[in-house]
Amino acid sequence: MNRLYHVPLSPFCRKVRLSLAEKRIEVELIEERYWEDNTELLRRNPAGKLPVLKMDGKVLADSVAICEYLEEKYPSPMLIPSGADGRYEVRRLVAWFDDKFYREVTAKLLEERVNKKLMKKGYPDSKNVKEGARAIKYHLDYMSWLLDQRRWLAGDSMSLADFAAAAQLSCLDYISDVDWNRSAIVKDWYAKIKSRPAFRSILADQIPGFPVPAHYANLDF
Repeated sequence: MNRLYHVPLSPFCRKVRLSLAEKRIEVELIEERYWEDNTELLRRNPAGKLPVLKMDGKVLADSVAICEYLEEKYPSPMLIPSGADGRYEVRRLVAWFDDKFYREVTAKLLEERVNKKLMKKGYPDSKNVKEGARAIKYHLDYMSWLLDQRRWLAGDSMSLADFAAAAQLSCLDYISDVDWNRSAIVKDWYAKIKSRPAFRSILADQIPGFPVPAHYANLDF
């Protein structure tokens, strides 16, 4: 059985989970508390980061590298287009959400509101929370601008770029930090992603000490 070592509210783990589920690759989910001393995790990935995927007798690390591996090994359904321009745009947007969005928004909201409590590292830094709440507006507006020109974030077909964005937003939605009223077009896009079978296991996630908002798993939110 394939195994994915993950954290439920990690956007990077969720991106890989979405890719696996969309390609109908069965995987056993094993939750890891990466912030605790864990020599097994370091053996699997010396960087000490998740996700880590055990597949085909290999141990694969780094969410971008894992998703690229899955795309090459299991090309259907296609999540990265075949043409150079399309591949560039998908990779550009994956980097945008994995790097810029994460640093400016997710790291300031999810890390402060959830991870600090889980790791017993004190109380949220209100300055970071305010900065994250302000920055997400810019990112939602950028997504709205993209979706005003395209069916999906990177073009006319759903891609890994959509999963990278949805992975970030779904984590923030768990803690009710996304204003879905800001952009109808972004809300409609998320509703389409959220209704896909690949999203089912993510909507079933439960984090002890953090109750699920009423709208979180509602497909008609």
